[in-house]
Amino acid sequence: MRNLLEANRLILQELQPYNHGKVEETATLTNNVGVGEGTVIHGRTTIRGPVIIGEHCEIGPNTYIGPYTSIGDHVRIANTKIENSIVMSGARILCGRKMTDSLIGKTWRSSTPHRTYPKATNRY
Repeated sequence: MRNLLEANRLILQELQPYNHGKVEETATLTNNVGVGEGTVIHGRTTIRGPVIIGEHCEIGPNTYIGPYTSIGDHVRIANTKIENSIVMSGARILCGRKMTDSLIGKTWRSSTPHRTYPKATNRY
């Protein structure tokens, strides 16, 4: 998994910013962030690049997406902090926790705020 995260970092270092979605007024995007078509970034969300977000995603509110995170298509993330991670298409992350150095599978669902996700060993 560490090799996947390292490859992700190397690819994202070359990302040029673009926005093909909708970013609400109180959302903040800094550094190089790519937002796919049909994606909505809700208010009270901070995205600090390099970050790439796929198509038809819903991000926020109350969300932080940190550097070196790649998010696939049709992903829902809210009330969560995530960085240096890969989130595959179709995942739903609504857990209210911080997730780092993680590979999150396409069918993964979380809505419980009571679980802790440890660093560097996550494969969901």
